[in-house]
Amino acid sequence: MVQPRIAVAVVTMGNRPAEVDALLESVARQRLAPARIVIVGNGCRLPEFAHRLSLPGEVTTIDVEENLGCPGGRNVALARLREFGDVDVVVELDDDGLLVGPDVLHRVRDLYAADPRLGIVAFRIADEHGETQQRHVPRVGKSDPLRGGYVTGFLGGGHALSTAMLAETGDWPAEFFFAHEEIDLAWRAVDAGWKILYAPELLLQHPRTSPARHAVYFRVNARNRVWLVRRRLPLPLVPVHLGAWTLLTLARTRSLAGLRAWFGGFTEGLREPAGERRPMRWRTVWRLTRLGRPPVL
Repeated sequence: MVQPRIAVAVVTMGNRPAEVDALLESVARQRLAPARIVIVGNGCRLPEFAHRLSLPGEVTTIDVEENLGCPGGRNVALARLREFGDVDVVVELDDDGLLVGPDVLHRVRDLYAADPRLGIVAFRIADEHGETQQRHVPRVGKSDPLRGGYVTGFLGGGHALSTAMLAETGDWPAEFFFAHEEIDLAWRAVDAGWKILYAPELLLQHPRTSPARHAVYFRVNARNRVWLVRRRLPLPLVPVHLGAWTLLTLARTRSLAGLRAWFGGFTEGLREPAGERRPMRWRTVWRLTRLGRPPVL
């Protein structure tokens, strides 16, 4: 087996210095040292990490003047790693996460070495009590968070991406800023014939949060949902998908202000350019359905 070279990428807005230090210390404790570590200051200036924390591998820090959002910041890291040209797999970690156990990177390397068509590996995310929120399990319905296997999506907080896959699919949809960027990338990966593996033994500890903590959550969530299906779904499935999610939103949302923001974002998603339309093939629709999540849910 060819042993892939691993990099770690972290994007931070500079407002979690203690958490970033703890995350990087958990990277430094890995039995397999990453070949490179890239840290992006998303709209902030970063301190020097390498000397203070004795980090392994080559450490690169990048200051970005403007907050580009999560996908935009990750693209900055990927672009720098592409310039280096010596990395095969990128492990991307939330800046308030923490790798649990010293063998995470070693296990990631072994998974990719064993399967050249493995595109994405999703980590399990659990809070400080070891509990995984259902929304962090990449399957429909109530599913055992400890059951691994091939899935249709992945978790943004902790995952690994094949650089060979990214060369074929393209990077993150930066215009999404946040919300649903993982689905967009996952659908492109599956459509190109790459596999997505949920590996719950790869654990990232992450504080228990709600996505609605962001002030613009409802608007961006709806806008990006519309953009997503306009970009990626065959035309007959677009109204089915949007209709299903409109009903789910009406059933789940208890806030009138939240609903107003959601429908405002929905309208924005219809009016504003969604980017390049590259709909998935019908055989990809069938593949996603067989894996447990048809792309209308």
